[in-house]
Amino acid sequence: MFGFTAKVLAAAVVAATVTAPVAKAEFINIATGGTSGVYYPLGVALSELYSQDIKGARVQVQATKASVENLNLLGAKKAELAFSIGDSVKYAWDGNKEAGFPKPLTDLRALASIYSNYIQIVAEKESGIKTIYDLKGKTLSVGAPASGTELNAREIFKAAGMTYNDLGKVEYLPYAESAELIKNNQLQATLQSSGLGVAFIKDLASTHDITIVAIPKEVVEKIGAPYVPAVIPAGTYQGQTEDIPTAAISNMLVTRAGVSDETAYQMTKLLFENLPKLQAAHSAAKAISVEHATDGLSIPLHPGAEKYYREVGVLK
Repeated sequence: MFGFTAKVLAAAVVAATVTAPVAKAEFINIATGGTSGVYYPLGVALSELYSQDIKGARVQVQATKASVENLNLLGAKKAELAFSIGDSVKYAWDGNKEAGFPKPLTDLRALASIYSNYIQIVAEKESGIKTIYDLKGKTLSVGAPASGTELNAREIFKAAGMTYNDLGKVEYLPYAESAELIKNNQLQATLQSSGLGVAFIKDLASTHDITIVAIPKEVVEKIGAPYVPAVIPAGTYQGQTEDIPTAAISNMLVTRAGVSDETAYQMTKLLFENLPKLQAAHSAAKAISVEHATDGLSIPLHPGAEKYYREVGVLK
């Protein structure tokens, strides 16, 4: 009798093992930017945290052309987390076709406002370029076409009463390629939008005499929100002896409505509980603060992120 019972129990266990649903692996694709920028190393750091601490997660990092491409990847359900500059998020939500969004991406959800991007115009010293107005007749790279950086360039030029037609030549190139052209005397300046201390400018400053170009406060104030006047502190880059006025705009981590509340909660929690790891990946992360994580958001928070912010007292 006991042998029969044991056999029945054993068969039941086998049947349960065979018929029990297998837990679906959580796939998290993190859309970042070019490998020489700030988004990519921060994305790699997050991927390591998520792989280690989100049970069953399969995480990958995708190098992209940054903000606009990233938000469209979220809209197409080809990414679960993306870095983006704040104005691109607003354009995506509104469906601004000129900015690269054929239709409104209303499934976007905010995870966090992180560090600010600074509009950093770098010129070879011999060009004599000191302010944005000195770019007239010069050669300038403005980032990949319709990228977040290039949209920033359009806004800055418009506020300064200028257009690309005022330039000698416009190149649409990412950070690293722009730096190489400046080194080879094939380009006089580049406008890029990134955190302070970005690697490509540091590298360029270590081998080449450069000028960090001023964007006057009144130009930035003319644009208005989400742009704010800011300063690139003296000593940020080799040879920079003065504070340089410029514009800043907040970066965001964005997810989508289809990502589960628990995953969004874990992604948010792990971000803020491991800031030293992100700071080790890039100095721009030193500006990330949970106290300011919900500042200036132009789209709804993901409920999972909202749960975390209520837990830590950022939201009441």
